[in-house]
Amino acid sequence: MILEAQDLTKQFHIGEQEITVLDHVQLTVASGEFLAINGKSGSGKTTLLTLLSGLDAPTSGRIFVQEEEITHWSEDRLAPLRNRTFGFVFQSFHLVPSLTAMENVIFPAELCGDPEAENKGKELLDHVGLLQRSDNYPSQLSGGEKQRIALCRAIINDPRIIFADEPTGNLDSANGELVLELLLKLHRSRETTLVMVTHNQRIAEMADRIVTLEDGHIIANSS
Repeated sequence: MILEAQDLTKQFHIGEQEITVLDHVQLTVASGEFLAINGKSGSGKTTLLTLLSGLDAPTSGRIFVQEEEITHWSEDRLAPLRNRTFGFVFQSFHLVPSLTAMENVIFPAELCGDPEAENKGKELLDHVGLLQRSDNYPSQLSGGEKQRIALCRAIINDPRIIFADEPTGNLDSANGELVLELLLKLHRSRETTLVMVTHNQRIAEMADRIVTLEDGHIIANSS
């Protein structure tokens, strides 16, 4: 198993009220697997993704990546894990507005001191048909182009796991299909584990396995 959650619980406090978003979730993800996490709005999908990826800490429970527990790691230890082992694709892109398309793509590789960062960036941008947009800023790109840039950024360090949170949610159907096709092609060709939150049942059914959440509980786990 490349990823495991044991008894994962996440609670928030609003005034004196305690809200349980995830309740004792158990989950394992195999290396190279495409896992879809679905469920209605408010079911805990995105919260589960943020916990698994070390973007947030659970109230209780344990998280393992490649059999090493990361639950109580400091930010200094988590940051390189998120940069090298994980790749992220978000619904709202999260590109840095002051950086060009190329600069956004190669930023994670430059953080690692990779001397091939620019060459890798050019290759990836060419692969997604955006090499000619290298010097454009996010404000000059369409939604579909922004998401393809975000996808290149997510994979430039050849991560073991890609976490995707509704990656086609802000795109029209044509751009959504293009981004999904690229994401799945990269997942297969690189044998990268893909954990995707989606409310789209058709997309979920493309996965190797679907985990369905309801009120913070896994109510279905099917291949």
